[in-house]
Amino acid sequence: MASSLSSKQFLGSATSNALGSANSGFRKLSSPPAQISFGRKPGKFEVQAAGSTYGNYFRVTTYGESHGGGVGCVVDGVPPRLPLSEEDLQVDLDRRRPGQSRITTPRKETDTCKIISGVAEGMTTGSPIAVNVPNTDQRGGDYSEMSKAYRPSHADATYDFKYGVRSVQGGGRSSARETIGRVAAGAIAKKILKKFAGTEVLAYVSQVHKVVLPEGIIDNDTLTLEQIESNIVRCPDPEYAEKMIAAIDAVRVKGDSVGGAVTCIVRNPPRGLGSPVFDKLEAELAKAALSLPATKGFEFGSGFAGTFMTGSEHNDEFYMNELGKIRTKTNRSGGIQGGISNGETIYMRIGFKPTSTITKKQHTVTRNKEDTELIARGRHDPCVVPRAVPMVEAMVALVLVDQLMAQYAQCELFPINHALQEPMELPRLDEASV
Repeated sequence: MASSLSSKQFLGSATSNALGSANSGFRKLSSPPAQISFGRKPGKFEVQAAGSTYGNYFRVTTYGESHGGGVGCVVDGVPPRLPLSEEDLQVDLDRRRPGQSRITTPRKETDTCKIISGVAEGMTTGSPIAVNVPNTDQRGGDYSEMSKAYRPSHADATYDFKYGVRSVQGGGRSSARETIGRVAAGAIAKKILKKFAGTEVLAYVSQVHKVVLPEGIIDNDTLTLEQIESNIVRCPDPEYAEKMIAAIDAVRVKGDSVGGAVTCIVRNPPRGLGSPVFDKLEAELAKAALSLPATKGFEFGSGFAGTFMTGSEHNDEFYMNELGKIRTKTNRSGGIQGGISNGETIYMRIGFKPTSTITKKQHTVTRNKEDTELIARGRHDPCVVPRAVPMVEAMVALVLVDQLMAQYAQCELFPINHALQEPMELPRLDEASV
């Protein structure tokens, strides 16, 4: 039936002769046809991509499913003449990939990426960059039980509620495997930030279950990637890293899971990113971070702890530094005031729930609406936070690059007010890197 209808016929009047026979077929469906509203211009029909694209100027679309042929992304808006290679992306993809250690999923994937467009002779061309990563270790049979019964707290049921159909192997698009595209795009964004403004985005695990890294134990000014990557849980403090690993091991052997939190810092961010009212920088960061699988909470700056303080305790007083630059003595604002970055270190914390898929017996309901019990199979992380670290970095970098382009387009178009603003000057690229 569908192949016999042209889009022109479909968009016409429901009582037209062209749709007469088709309408009779529609009436046989168990559900009524979708109602579509139109703008003023006749004949113009636009479908907005639903949920798989982020960004206005630096636009990222991810694709693929957990046990499909592959996953990846298309990144549009990347500036031309940026040195870029697959190795640049592979570093972060290796940090995200499964099978890294005993506290991650045992699924074995190399997650080797291939750039298939947008780069010529090692330089971006300004056209869309497509990155693909094949799925090689697929075991769709592990999900036979889950194709019939809904995993508690997973997206199985809500995907059925929304679409009426879903990919049952590994959760499809709800799987964390979808984040490969985000991490690849985020690696590009991080390189742009570093080249343009010397901006660094670093994340680390600050909580696993009841093991919480104390405030102030990590020096955000001197923290390095090497410190974060020095252990399998990605906590830069060795003592607390061991405690976190032990907490994950304790539930892993029982077929259970735990949650935790990831802290992310942005050092040397450009001033002026973000916009007042609806598009505040913290709102964009929250949306991006909470779009990651298993996220349950977001706070920046003093967060909820700030609610226990008075204004005089919480306010960040200004001062002039030795370079004649306005700075703040403290940073409880988390580098953002009025929805706009003030140049201080941006820091935030993202909470992740325990992994939904566990091998303990649970009560649930089948797709046929019958009560049942489920013991889930498959390969899953007992705690998602160690592998979530590069995912958080990626989403934060995507927000910042998109906001950087917006700021450059609007507020750098005409000569700036040098008395109040700082110019966004592009440093010269290293000849060796070019």
